[in-house]
Amino acid sequence: MASRVPLRINTWTTFESLWCHAPPSFLAPVLASSHLHFSTTSSLGRNIIQLKKRKQENRDAYTLRQVQARRDANLSRQAVLKEQRAKEFGDPIRGISTPFLESFDTVVPQELKQDASAVSLEAVKADLDNTPPSPADASKESQLDHGIKHVELARSLDFSRYLTEPLPPPSSTIVDADQEAQTHERWEKRDASATEAVQRIVSLTNASSKHRTKKNIERIIDTFGRHNTDQILKPKAPAVVKSNPLFPPLEPTPRAGPDTGSSEVQIGILTAKIRVLADRYEGPNRNDKVNKRNLRLLLHRRQKLLAYMERRERGSERWQRMLSTLGLTPACWKGEIAVQ
Repeated sequence: MASRVPLRINTWTTFESLWCHAPPSFLAPVLASSHLHFSTTSSLGRNIIQLKKRKQENRDAYTLRQVQARRDANLSRQAVLKEQRAKEFGDPIRGISTPFLESFDTVVPQELKQDASAVSLEAVKADLDNTPPSPADASKESQLDHGIKHVELARSLDFSRYLTEPLPPPSSTIVDADQEAQTHERWEKRDASATEAVQRIVSLTNASSKHRTKKNIERIIDTFGRHNTDQILKPKAPAVVKSNPLFPPLEPTPRAGPDTGSSEVQIGILTAKIRVLADRYEGPNRNDKVNKRNLRLLLHRRQKLLAYMERRERGSERWQRMLSTLGLTPACWKGEIAVQ
């Protein structure tokens, strides 16, 4: 469609063509004015813009500063509220960090960690004469790797010490006290080295990621399993259902073994696996597409379980305890979860 061109009419020529002689005297002021402009478009929009400009020009500087200050305050308040809502909504992948989640990562004790900038040369020289602590001491850990218990470890070490201890010389031979002391000292060193090696092997600090995840799953089953929580937490109030005398209610089937299939246990296991994959994905393996896909699958599986458990257990002690322990937020089961 062609653009509309304002029509400019020469009034003098137009009116001269209407009359053969000179135009009437009452039209003289109109004809003496400037050219008249005719246009088929409305000038309402142009007039509104001009009125706004005139209104801005007529305002004083104090009023303009007040308007700008109110606008800045409103924008800053909106930014604060947006940040607060995003913080309350949480991270859909990690949620909120809790002591239970941090305990999934078996690390060196905090007293062994030192800041490199805070270590002086005198402190290094003073520690040269002292024996450095072992990086992994199984005796100080609550759980051990390979399914070994502390009682079993202590019994095995005592038995190996009993087997390797040198026998006393027979009474018929001549005993050299110095040689016997040296032999016993060498045996003590070998026994201490073997004990430290065994403790490092069974320590979770030196365990692989697979063994740590397995041990974390065992802890989750003990923490959230209903074979333990049914005796502590109150069950949710049952729905009112009219009983039929012809069909009496069935008695619940007794549980056999630990609970590994309830929703809260599965959510905890998925959270532990998601934490491992998220640590790998945020590290140097940013372009690992297979890891990214597996992380997305676990997130969506946990999202479905959380939505199901919210419908069934919302407001109960079991639901609140699971959220506070695992640090889960509404972002873990509401809205869309995208792995960037």
